[in-house]
Amino acid sequence: MALKALSSLSSNEYETFLNSFDTVLSDCDGVLWLESEVIKGSPEVINKFKTSGKKIFYVTNNSTKTRDQFLDKFKKLGFNATKEEIIGTAYLTAQYLSSLNFNKKVYVVGSPGIAKELDSVGIRHIGVGPEPMPTSLPELVDNLNLDPEVGAVVVGFDIHFSVPKVVKATSYLERKGSIFIATNTDERYPLDVEGIIMPGTGAYVAAVQTAAERKPIIMGKPEAYIREYLVNKHKINPSRTLMIGDRCNSDILLGKRCGFQTLLVLTGVTDIEQAKAWKESADKDENALVPDYYTNRLGDLLAHL
Repeated sequence: MALKALSSLSSNEYETFLNSFDTVLSDCDGVLWLESEVIKGSPEVINKFKTSGKKIFYVTNNSTKTRDQFLDKFKKLGFNATKEEIIGTAYLTAQYLSSLNFNKKVYVVGSPGIAKELDSVGIRHIGVGPEPMPTSLPELVDNLNLDPEVGAVVVGFDIHFSVPKVVKATSYLERKGSIFIATNTDERYPLDVEGIIMPGTGAYVAAVQTAAERKPIIMGKPEAYIREYLVNKHKINPSRTLMIGDRCNSDILLGKRCGFQTLLVLTGVTDIEQAKAWKESADKDENALVPDYYTNRLGDLLAHL
């Protein structure tokens, strides 16, 4: 357990750190931007990594956008990104179901981003958009109209989350052989507004999981599917890879499970007091959340590149 501040490194130590990795995996929300606002210095650091010959991958648990939509955002905010460098959970969901030759319908509790990625691999889906609660539970049950072709449920971030959606999702998951997928289980969505907490996808997944009495296959960080995808498909060398994130129980834990170096930036979810408490903890699970390095923001690296 290191938890070393980059600002404490000597010039030689900083140079050694920068030369210790060839591949950079970066989270997006809370690291590169907050909502539609870029975090100062992030594009310049990532672009300099790239021009120096390092491989870049943008690894996000955000399921609200397709890779094409993310690419538009990257370009607008000044990142020299390509579509192939973007790995989002909507994309991974579509890839996973396609690998199973899935030919039924998917009930999506989530965003149009998931729907569009499913479209791109020819998988049919229903459920995206508002599904308001009628005046009573009996009225809801009487008008449920479950689709007999649904064989999978995907739960992602959904601004239209509702009781009818939970009822439909759990009813579909009662079917024999049905597939239950969660894009991620992040507890909170990074939001730069004092005193306001935005529930993350994990809150929606927990509701469906509790009612369905079964666990989902999780696409995003830090779980097995994305680990295997990164290491096997992209042939990443763990010992020469740096994982950058703002959330220790997804970004940093993914890095630890894969054998990557890890860097926590303090512009998103996890604060340094929490990381220090995990370092001092007697709990090995909490120790695994401790990053190798931390810095206030990614832009701090710019002066050393």
